[in-house]
Amino acid sequence: MKAPMRLLFIITFLGSFLHARPETDSCTSNLSLKAPLPFDTANLHCLSVWDAQGFILRYVQTSANLWSFILSTPDTNSYIAMGFSASGSMVGSSAIVGWVSSRGASGGIKQYYLGGVTPNQVVPDKGNLQVIGNSTFISLQSSRLYMVFQLETTKPLSWLILATGSTGIFPAAPDYSLTKHLDKFSTRIDYSKANPGSSQVNGSSSSQGDGNSSQGDSCSSKLNLSVPLLFDTTKLNCLPVWNAQGFILRYSQTSSNIWSFILSAPNQNSYISIGFSPNGGMVGSSAIVGWISSNGANGGMKQYYLSGYGPNQVVPNRGNLPIINNSTLITLQSSRLYMAFQLQTNQPLSRLIYAIGPNGVFPTVPSFALMQHQDKVSITVNYATGSSALGNPNMNLKRSHGVLNILGWGIFIIMGAIVARYFKDWDPFWFNFHVSVQSLGFVLGLIGVISGLILNNQLHIDFNLHKSLGIIILVLACLQILALVARPKKGSKVRKHWNLYHHNIGRTVIILSIANIFYGIHLGNEGSGWMVGYGVVLAILISIAVIFEIGLWSKH
Repeated sequence: MKAPMRLLFIITFLGSFLHARPETDSCTSNLSLKAPLPFDTANLHCLSVWDAQGFILRYVQTSANLWSFILSTPDTNSYIAMGFSASGSMVGSSAIVGWVSSRGASGGIKQYYLGGVTPNQVVPDKGNLQVIGNSTFISLQSSRLYMVFQLETTKPLSWLILATGSTGIFPAAPDYSLTKHLDKFSTRIDYSKANPGSSQVNGSSSSQGDGNSSQGDSCSSKLNLSVPLLFDTTKLNCLPVWNAQGFILRYSQTSSNIWSFILSAPNQNSYISIGFSPNGGMVGSSAIVGWISSNGANGGMKQYYLSGYGPNQVVPNRGNLPIINNSTLITLQSSRLYMAFQLQTNQPLSRLIYAIGPNGVFPTVPSFALMQHQDKVSITVNYATGSSALGNPNMNLKRSHGVLNILGWGIFIIMGAIVARYFKDWDPFWFNFHVSVQSLGFVLGLIGVISGLILNNQLHIDFNLHKSLGIIILVLACLQILALVARPKKGSKVRKHWNLYHHNIGRTVIILSIANIFYGIHLGNEGSGWMVGYGVVLAILISIAVIFEIGLWSKH
């Protein structure tokens, strides 16, 4: 008797397990709902509209002004929502929200109007959707929710917003208030092609347009985007900002403290970036980066803070740009990327940095790390006149500062010291040459330090170590000048102490100068050319000193 009972228990358990097993849904599987539908499901279009959450959308134009929808999602014990938006943003959209509590004890469907981002602005039983009476229902079947509804319209809005609610929290009588979504996503549907073309995550959106034909863009051509923007595009200023890469920037001051931007660039299957810099350099700037993969499968926009040159120092979702919520959009249209955004500021920074990323490499979850750019350029924009200039307006001053200090502290001071040590036999030539060359080096170095202080005041950058070393070198050099004035005669008892002081201070100045020159070249981002150039000159001077030092020691 026990054996049949055990067998019966096993069969019952397996039957329960198979019945409760979660059923997946895909556009390759047949739709088989137990509940009757008010429309034919044989010719439904099917789209995977939110892969991360397993959302499947089926739809069909049932008649000239009637559209039927079925949204299929995994049951996560939360409400699901599908909104129709005119712009891709949440605010101003109308949504169909459905829920079935765990065990199917209760459920419902309601239309909500999203008048704002707070719960009291999400109003039940309101909205712009012409929902057909008695066409809405939601069914829980094999661990998936199926939400069905019909709209009376000639064509539904193409921007869809999808959302999932908090686990175990559902709208309830009497107010049916909707708690904030746990996750959301938006996509733009081409109903005629049954093709999702864009996505929006946390306010940064992407859209894929027709990429079959290459469309050039120029400031003489009219901007004609197929996606709606939050600002007027008819009065945008236009600048070709990077001719080598075909970058075009359009901008306007929309109001007293709002600036609108559209960056246009050829689609090279890489990210594009526009950075706003306080000094024309990469480090310390904040950048808006956008991307759409070649097949349109993923895309997005994020702000990054560039705190250094290493990938781990380029931080996503950080930065100093006051981006207006839901104003960001990137779209691929006729083989060009168009990246739009708005900043809330009285005056944007005028030094802009543009970059393109490596081919086929995009930021991805979870880190959204940004790979090093393959090319970049820096320009300065005059927003009032609508003109731009390549490079940094302080570049000449920066390079003059570097050249003066290299000549003064890094070459002439060293030459004067070499003559003073190894040419004592050529009296008084050595002394006159030493004083003349050292004085010339001091004057050039003094001008270099002053130009550096002016540059630091204009750039507002924290180069405290470089500046401090420069001031220390200048103070020690001034002490050397004073020591020359107070130079005792050769027979004086204090002459040996003066020599010890004068020689050691001079050596300290030379060592600090060499270190600060190389450090300054590094800070100036001048590349290896300047490093190698000064390194070669320094190597020649050191080689000469070594040769003379060997000769000096051989005499003793």
